[in-house]
Amino acid sequence: MNVSSTKRRLCPCIAKDSPPLCSLTSSPSHYQLYTTLSPDFSLIILSAAKQFAGVFVPAEVRDVSLTYVRLSAFTTFSGALEYAISNATRALDYPDVPLLINLARFAINIILDLLLISRFHVGSITPTVNMQAGIRLACDMVAASAGLAYFLFLTWRQLSKPSLNALKILLRPGIMTFVESAIRNALYLWLVSNIVAMGAEYATAWSIFNTIRWGLVMVPVQTLEASALTFVGHRWGRWRHASEPNKASWKDIQYITRPAIIAAGIALIVEIPLAIGLSLAGAQSFAYYLSQSASVAKITAYMWRTIDWCYIFYALSTQLATILLATVPRWYLYQSLVSNIFYVLPWAVVCQTRHLNADNAWTYHALVFGGSLVFSFFDIVVFLVAWSLRLQKGKMA
Repeated sequence: MNVSSTKRRLCPCIAKDSPPLCSLTSSPSHYQLYTTLSPDFSLIILSAAKQFAGVFVPAEVRDVSLTYVRLSAFTTFSGALEYAISNATRALDYPDVPLLINLARFAINIILDLLLISRFHVGSITPTVNMQAGIRLACDMVAASAGLAYFLFLTWRQLSKPSLNALKILLRPGIMTFVESAIRNALYLWLVSNIVAMGAEYATAWSIFNTIRWGLVMVPVQTLEASALTFVGHRWGRWRHASEPNKASWKDIQYITRPAIIAAGIALIVEIPLAIGLSLAGAQSFAYYLSQSASVAKITAYMWRTIDWCYIFYALSTQLATILLATVPRWYLYQSLVSNIFYVLPWAVVCQTRHLNADNAWTYHALVFGGSLVFSFFDIVVFLVAWSLRLQKGKMA
């Protein structure tokens, strides 16, 4: 079994290249808050590694996974730091900083993989899954440090003295997105604990499914989201500055929302062929390559074919949600609360109370993960209709 498949068996809740748990945000203050709290999260996971493994690691490999869990605890901090710098600088119109971060992570990852865990590695080193966790930690820390140093180099002459008023300006929208992500990810972790309880094979299939949806679906969509968010925010600011008393015409609404609409169109062009290709052949082959297990690959392919169409709704809703997030962040929080409280939470309770096993669990998990994407799309559309109506009446100032 290769290192990547072993890693997924040891800790299936951590997918390869998945971002930190509190993602999908835009306010720089949110990233500051999460980066400040992430060392505490790391220490909590480190000190409670055994209990953490008891919840999120299948019983078959629980005893040998503690070292991996302890190493992965620090990726909470390193990943948060790297993700915070990348997204905050993008929101501040420094897209070259995340580019440098990705280049640095890619370069150090290639070098360390070749030196330590490839077939041609140096010396008599025996590659292990714990070594792979250390490599990921090193990649995140080097990339984050390089990005931070480059950002400070670009802006050191522009830096103004920090003030409480400046913090308050950033903190208000940041609290909205922080609360939203905290609620969303608390429910997600609750569901993951139920998935892990289905056994190592099911949990490994879920982990590989996560790798597919993050790496091939969600990361490209979230890249488009970051661009749409920036441009919608700029247009919203220009319109607010130029319009009195902030009563919008239909032409104004089109002007503000155009970047999000274009991003949604691009997402459809990319994601529809990708979903079809993965469903026809790609998902099972890719899953077998990662797991080296025919049964795991079959389960993963079934998972993907069941809810692949739901990610079309995800691609659309993510771009459309940037309109709310860039203009009225509290409405973004409200629509997320509606989705999580009225759809995800009831189904999460069902998953915990029903007597699920590996044979019937995906029926319920598909309704949670796939259904929530569809529900969120229509939820966001309703909020956008209300947003546009209130904007035309001048009630969103």
